[in-house]
Amino acid sequence: MTIEFDDTLVTKNELIDSQHQELISRIKQFVDSCGESSDKFKSIKMLDYLIEYTDFHFTAEEKLQEDVGYPGLEEHRKKHEEFKNTLRSLEDFLNESEGPTEAFVQQIQKTVVDWLFNHIKAFDRSVAEYIFLTDNPNRL
Repeated sequence: MTIEFDDTLVTKNELIDSQHQELISRIKQFVDSCGESSDKFKSIKMLDYLIEYTDFHFTAEEKLQEDVGYPGLEEHRKKHEEFKNTLRSLEDFLNESEGPTEAFVQQIQKTVVDWLFNHIKAFDRSVAEYIFLTDNPNRL
């Protein structure tokens, strides 16, 4: 499973891109911790680390959208809440299980990695383009 920030995820907004790099780094650390051992507590700790940064990033991203009057903010918030619910479900699973399994790691690929990459390429890129056009009205 390849989890890295690459050119397909660049939005050309420095704040968004730098935070996405950190978020993806934390996802990779979480997945690596699940794959390295079946240590339930280490995986929970890494998931908590991921959840903490996800909350920080989504708050910053939504504030940025508010500040520029982004018209898709409410839909974007709903997508963020969907992702946070997914992370909480993973946390519940880990708390109730013996530890991460291969099936659990595969679930992370679909519900976390694929979701986030698709979200960045569609929703977040749209926000960055809106900000660019708003900041450069002569381009409209």
